[in-house]
Order: sequence, then structure tokens, then C-alpha cells
Amino acid sequence: MAENKEEILEEENDIETAAENVAEETTEAAEENSAEETTEENSAEETAEEVSGEAGEEETSGETAEAAAGDKDGSARKGFFKKKKDKKDEQIEELTDQVKRQMAEFDNFRKRTEKEKTQMYDMGARSIVEKILPVIDNFERGLAGVSEEQKEDAFVVGMDKIYRQMLTELETIGVTPIEALGKEFDPEYHNAVMQVESEEFESGVVAQELQKGYMYKDSVVRHSMVAVVS
Repeated sequence: MAENKEEILEEENDIETAAENVAEETTEAAEENSAEETTEENSAEETAEEVSGEAGEEETSGETAEAAAGDKDGSARKGFFKKKKDKKDEQIEELTDQVKRQMAEFDNFRKRTEKEKTQMYDMGARSIVEKILPVIDNFERGLAGVSEEQKEDAFVVGMDKIYRQMLTELETIGVTPIEALGKEFDPEYHNAVMQVESEEFESGVVAQELQKGYMYKDSVVRHSMVAVVS
């Protein structure tokens, strides 16, 4: 009986030991399977990320190509319109230059015409003044020959007023007498016809005015006829 009990105990121990070994083997197999599944999942995730990255790169490259194509088309359009704009600007500049030149030519023509008109007017006025001056000379000679008793006569007073009115009108248009008496002889304004001795004036000074000279604006209409001290 004792031997049977020992055998039974030994068999139970063997069974428990075998059960524990089976449990350990089962646990190790489960852990290995779990590790393999984890590895496979990681591999699958990495593969998915790589595929997604490649797809993203392809999309990016596609977008870049489209953008480059768009930029090229845009730059081509801009270049096309820019050329048109430049041509238009050149035409505007040419027309502007033509207008400026025409305006400058017209301004020069206007100035030249005004100058010619002024010169013609001055020539006409000078010609008339030259014809009037002998009349003024006659008035002066006639009034200079009037005696002191006749200066109050109505006729003489009337002639004197006409003479002075003529001088005023001539002065209004720019005719002025040339100062000569007591001035140093100047060939631009004086015409010396004789030399005289004088104690009043120095040599080279006008001592007598034989005929009065006149200027029209800045030009001499008639030189003064004078006698100069020798």
C-alpha cells in the first residue's frame, strides 16, 4: 500500500511538473506571437507612411510642375503685354516729342514775327519822325525870330502851343532830343561841323548847337550838328 501511495504521489508530481512546463511553453509562445504581431504592425505602419510620403512627394512635384508651368505662362503673358505696352509708350513719347518740337517752332515763329513787326513799326515810325523833324526846326526858327514885343500876340502864342504839343506827342512815342551844349563831344550822338575858340568851355566840349538832334527810343534819328571847342 505504501509503495502504491508513493507511486501515486510521484505521478501527481510528474503531472504537475508537466502542467507547469506546458503553461510556461504556452506563455512563451504567446509572447513570441505578440512580438511578431507588433513587429508586423510596425512594419505595416512604416510601409504605409513611406507610401504616403511618396504620394505626397508626387503631388508636391506635380504642384511644383503646375506652378512652374503657370509661372511660365504668366511670364509669357506678361512679356507679351509688356512688349505691347512698351511699343505704345514709345509711340506716346514720339508723339509727345513731335508736339514739343512743333510748339517750340511755333514759339520761335511767334517771337520772330513779333520782332519783325516791331522792327517794321520802328522803321515806319522812324521814317515819319525824320519827316516831322524839319517842321519842328521851322517852328523853332520862327519862334526864335519873334521879338520881345510880339511874344504876347495871339498868333505867336498859338504857334508856341502847337510847337509844344508836337514835342509832347513825339516824346510820347519815344522821341527825345539829344543833349549837346556843354557836353563832351561824342561822335555817336554829335556831328561836328566846325571848331571854335571858347573861354567858357574846355577843349573837346560842344560850345554851340547849330541843329538839334533827336533819338527814337535807343537809336539816333538825327545827330546833333554842333561846334566843338578846339
